[in-house]
Amino acid sequence: MDILTDLEQRGLIQQTTDDKGLRKQLEEKVVTLYCGFDPTADSLHIGHLVPALMLRRFQRAGHRPIALIGGGTGMIGDPSGRSTERQLNDEKTVQYFSDQIKLQLANILDFEKEENGAVARNNAEWLGQMTLIEFLRDTGKHFSINYMLAKDSVQSRLENGISFTEFTYMILQSYDFLNLFEKENCTLQIGGSDQWGNITAGMELIRRTRNDETAKVFGLTVPLITKADGTKFGKTAGGAVWLDPAKTSPYEFYQFWINTDDRDVIKFLKYFTFLELDEIADLEKELVTAPEKRVPHIRLAEEMTLLVHGEDALAQAQKISQALFSGDIKVLNGTEIEQGFKDVPTVEIAKEDKSLIELLVEAKISPSKRQAREDIQNGAIYINGDRQQELNYQLVQDDRIDDTFTIIRRGKKKYFLIRFK
Repeated sequence: MDILTDLEQRGLIQQTTDDKGLRKQLEEKVVTLYCGFDPTADSLHIGHLVPALMLRRFQRAGHRPIALIGGGTGMIGDPSGRSTERQLNDEKTVQYFSDQIKLQLANILDFEKEENGAVARNNAEWLGQMTLIEFLRDTGKHFSINYMLAKDSVQSRLENGISFTEFTYMILQSYDFLNLFEKENCTLQIGGSDQWGNITAGMELIRRTRNDETAKVFGLTVPLITKADGTKFGKTAGGAVWLDPAKTSPYEFYQFWINTDDRDVIKFLKYFTFLELDEIADLEKELVTAPEKRVPHIRLAEEMTLLVHGEDALAQAQKISQALFSGDIKVLNGTEIEQGFKDVPTVEIAKEDKSLIELLVEAKISPSKRQAREDIQNGAIYINGDRQQELNYQLVQDDRIDDTFTIIRRGKKKYFLIRFK
């Protein structure tokens, strides 16, 4: 199956500028394509995954991807998809963000491949060297105000206002396409559906500067990802789901995918994984015949955690999930405890042997010693997964995982993390 047909069947194509012409070019030669990633934070989040994985899909099909880090455009701010101005970061911050994003993209794209290895470029290399006069004379003159005002990314901002800084973003991104076309023979730009205006503006700049209406360059956008329940994809109660394991742990990442709505899971398998469509169809049948087993959800979580974080992180996430499901907390080490119980109430206690009753009160697990005694006698208290009903029980070193953590459970679902220091 050719790459465009596969993308169509996965629902990954929102628009193309010339489907027939692009299909012909992809069949005839190795195509160089690019997608831009502006460094607005020190990590990509899962909203960036679809375009990043699109580059990988094209690479797997034999084409050459360019991951463009927006070190230059990141200093300006993209108005697309926003109702207000972005907060501008200083040059040092943008450079740091750019370096971090490049490292993350190396986990998704193959930069070592000989025949069609991915390359990373930073548009600060050329935008940072351009003078204002050069920008206005050589690039700005090709854009009429009327043309720019007609683009959705600008139109949507007119009511609330748009600065000249963000107004020029379209021209800068257009120059990126022109530069990569001339220096890298890049003929295809891909991006989210909100980038359609910027992409077509870049194509127009290439045609105008070459005085060639038939210049064979193309644009392709992926659809905006929506969830069946109407909430924004990639957001949780704790905020964005990041690719950086220090910001979103592999366990949290794994759980995000496990908790995918039944109505979304097959769509997400098509969007985010490289499973064959026949296998996804089989998983869809599993969803219908045995929904309680959540086989598609587990496969989605496994594929995504493996892709982004690797085998060891996947194994760790699975271990934590199994331990929490079974209640066998003692199999976990300190690092795994921190991941699995990141969001539960945490109390720091001096590292010393302590009466269970005193601990329950000190950690505010039970409101009083009387209630603590009742909770213990009624079998409502668990230490690292084991029920404890001895009133005079003393917590000792053996109750501390890695000599640091103890997990107390009160009732069926109320967990507390005790950190001994």
